[in-house]
Amino acid sequence: PSYNIIARINPKLSDRIALFAHYDSRLIAEKDKDVSKQGLPILGAVDGAGGVAGLIEIARQLKENPAGIGVDFVFFDAEDQGEEARLESWCLGSQHWSQNPDKDKEKPKFGILMDLVGAAGSVYGKEEISFKMAQLLQENVWQLARSMGKSDLFVNLPVGPITDDHYYVNLYAKIPTIDIIATKPTGQFGDYHHTHGDTIEALDKSILASVVQVVTAVVYKTSDGSFKY
Repeated sequence: PSYNIIARINPKLSDRIALFAHYDSRLIAEKDKDVSKQGLPILGAVDGAGGVAGLIEIARQLKENPAGIGVDFVFFDAEDQGEEARLESWCLGSQHWSQNPDKDKEKPKFGILMDLVGAAGSVYGKEEISFKMAQLLQENVWQLARSMGKSDLFVNLPVGPITDDHYYVNLYAKIPTIDIIATKPTGQFGDYHHTHGDTIEALDKSILASVVQVVTAVVYKTSDGSFKY
């Protein structure tokens, strides 16, 4: 069984944005160098928990410092249980959510997905699906990050297409959504990915904090009208 978890701040406001992460972690470690451990589930400190921690911190900030905008927090399940040869077997939670909208709820005007957030030694380039489906949003977020002195993390580097939750949110829900996802400067995932090295030691709390600060700024600046989309 799989379950998406959804929380809404200021549910009565029609002016809304959405923040996404997946909270499941991979049930196998097919990339682990130790073959005997490849069939065991990983902890997923980066791949899952980093984005979840980021959303929880943003929610905490909004509780202490309310904003005049609605924010939907969506934690997807069954994102990371797919098979390499079957793209449709990934991102099951976002596929379901995107194809089954709550017609009684106002649709967010844009969304931001945080995945593989906070990995040590990582950077955040401009992922290709985000660029093609929500280019203006991507550029404005990266520009905001530069203005906050974080251009060393939010780099002007094209990253190839990554079939992640944002793809289905764009495709089915028609909500312009970008993916803030960590890669090496080469565009490849870190060595921790889908291995038992994905522990808290794989995280860099300063990088995680920087990403959360940028997304938090998007929320508050959208609320006061200074972040345009």
